[in-house]
Amino acid sequence: MKRVLIITYYWPPTGGSGVQRWLKFSRYLPEYGWEPVIYTPENPESLVTDESLAKDILPGMEIIRRHITEPYGIYRRITGGKGISKEVNIVSASADKSPLQRLSMWARGNFFIPDPRCLWIGPSVRFLKKYMRDHSIDAVVTTGPPQSMHLIGRGLKRETGIPWIADFRDPWTEIFYFKHIPMCSKVRKKHVLLEKSVLDEADSVVAVSPLVQRDFMAKTTTPVVLITNGWDKNDFSVSGKTDSAENGKTDFPTFDIVHTGLFAADGNPENLWTILGELCRENDGFSRKLRIRLAGKTDRQILESIRKAGLEADDLGYVPHETAIEEQLGASVLILPLRNEPEYKAVLPGKLFEYMASGSPIIGIGATDGAMAEILKTSGCGKTFGWDATEDLKTEILRLWDGYRLNGKTPRTDKETVMKYERGRLTGEMAGLLDKITSTD
Repeated sequence: MKRVLIITYYWPPTGGSGVQRWLKFSRYLPEYGWEPVIYTPENPESLVTDESLAKDILPGMEIIRRHITEPYGIYRRITGGKGISKEVNIVSASADKSPLQRLSMWARGNFFIPDPRCLWIGPSVRFLKKYMRDHSIDAVVTTGPPQSMHLIGRGLKRETGIPWIADFRDPWTEIFYFKHIPMCSKVRKKHVLLEKSVLDEADSVVAVSPLVQRDFMAKTTTPVVLITNGWDKNDFSVSGKTDSAENGKTDFPTFDIVHTGLFAADGNPENLWTILGELCRENDGFSRKLRIRLAGKTDRQILESIRKAGLEADDLGYVPHETAIEEQLGASVLILPLRNEPEYKAVLPGKLFEYMASGSPIIGIGATDGAMAEILKTSGCGKTFGWDATEDLKTEILRLWDGYRLNGKTPRTDKETVMKYERGRLTGEMAGLLDKITSTD
């Protein structure tokens, strides 16, 4: 069996969306003839932990954990552990920043390039170069952000010539928050050059969205392959809940509008809260049945907007991944507002595919000509509405409410319609790419 070294900053017990992609790939790679070896920090900075994710780590998998030094640890000591976890993303335009936060962001932007994990690049290249002399490794995969992981891969490629895939879960210079980081023009140019070097020197580049794939293809002659995020059938088969068709459930006691995962202030769908508030005032039955459930880290501005609209929300905070799936399966409606940033048009959030697999109808809010809107439209799993949509969005909510009111549940979609996004199948695509870059033919 061939062996692939996977360099990732995020790994259990760290929770959140950044962990899921390669945790799932590594679980299924042996089925396609590849043994994963994980290289990850032993002391990463993390907003959340999720011990339940450990169940996806294959028994006996080799995991190399090495100490990392990064400025966030110093920042937390200065602020007494406050500040970074206050917002889902403190580099967003809408985040309220203290003077200390603004100073830290300036330092982050100008001294730590490409990101605060850059101090791990040199030690990792030296360690892994020696490791690869003593152990058989057939290919390297780096996954970012943080983009420093790609610079480790670039260093190993330069030192050893080993085949290397740069997997981008998000863009680099085109990511939405890049423009919000206070950095001088010289540093911005440095990012462009570093991005270009990674794209050009990798044997293959992987993007998770067709629009990101297109942007990368315009920047490099290196093959850029599209392998999206996805959903894992095992997560849904072992969940404590299944959809109504599977467990015989014929009605839902409440009309649950659910969001799971990170919910950032710059993705606050104020028009949705306003519409729901109006419907509650206009329809007593709707008011009695409506329940808003937020399962994940939610910025306070969103909770304030909900209260301002005369509504209440069940703020569950961060929950284990398996609990998030239960919430998705039990939802009458799943909402997926993207961040209100033009760059987010190209983004396909990881949770989108689990939303689709749940069968619950989806209301997306964001660019109506974006990547998410296209997938929801072609799959029939939901609809996307613009940030200023009112009447059309209200009509859709009423349509779903009428289905719930008449049938005890909202219409469900069949998981077969999204099987091409199942994690096992997607791993087959990644394994095929690994076979291609290591082929001697």
